[in-house]
Amino acid sequence: MHHLHQPVVALIHGVARDIMMPRFRKLAADELAEKTPGDFVTIVDRESEERLSEGLARLLPEARIVGEEAAAADPSIVEQVGDGVAWIIDPLDGTNNFTEGKSPFAIMIGLAIDGAREAGWIYDPVIDRLVHAVRGGGCHIDGEKVIARRSDGALPRAAIATYFMPEDRQADVRRRAEGRLEIVDIPRCAGEQYPRLMLGQNDIALFERTHVWDHAPGALMLEEAGGMIARNDGTPYRLDVPGKGAIAASSPEMWALAKDVLFD
Repeated sequence: MHHLHQPVVALIHGVARDIMMPRFRKLAADELAEKTPGDFVTIVDRESEERLSEGLARLLPEARIVGEEAAAADPSIVEQVGDGVAWIIDPLDGTNNFTEGKSPFAIMIGLAIDGAREAGWIYDPVIDRLVHAVRGGGCHIDGEKVIARRSDGALPRAAIATYFMPEDRQADVRRRAEGRLEIVDIPRCAGEQYPRLMLGQNDIALFERTHVWDHAPGALMLEEAGGMIARNDGTPYRLDVPGKGAIAASSPEMWALAKDVLFD
């Protein structure tokens, strides 16, 4: 997969330069809409996905394209993610942050073969940070190999999106975490969540939603850096196996702690 790296990076940089950053903090009212209450889509999401899809199709004509916005229009696209070679695109991860004129947000691309994660790219255009991983080749941030490490907090730091949970589950999570985990705010951007786990900023992330475009690149990166992601019951996280919820952690030991505290 290494021969694809530079062309994919060039494509990502071009989309960030030409489509994304010129509209950051400059969106017009008619350039965004709500897909569902509180969940926005912008002209940047659509134009970014179109450019990325065209460019990636040229790189691997045999690959199918699984894009977030295309899947919103035709959900059956996701059902094919386990068939052969597939590019998985999140054209603007952290859309709500983008609409509010703040970071983080990112472009995310994953490459899968028969549902197995093979390569991934996450680019944050505000801080110009590129994270890249290839299965068996490790994870690199701006060209430097990274190994996931624990945070320096007195308690492990757990980024948990409690607002996606019913009120009774929110209360249960906070009760379970008391004295064992420090619950910290999520960045509302999976493209930032995964780097934080690898860079020693957070130790645990609990995801209620596991759309393939949100997790295809980051899950591979975390594993290649020595971390772990799995479903809440411990079964493997696979792109081609539907399910709800996942725990990501900076190490298998931290994953086991998270499961013990939050679910057992």
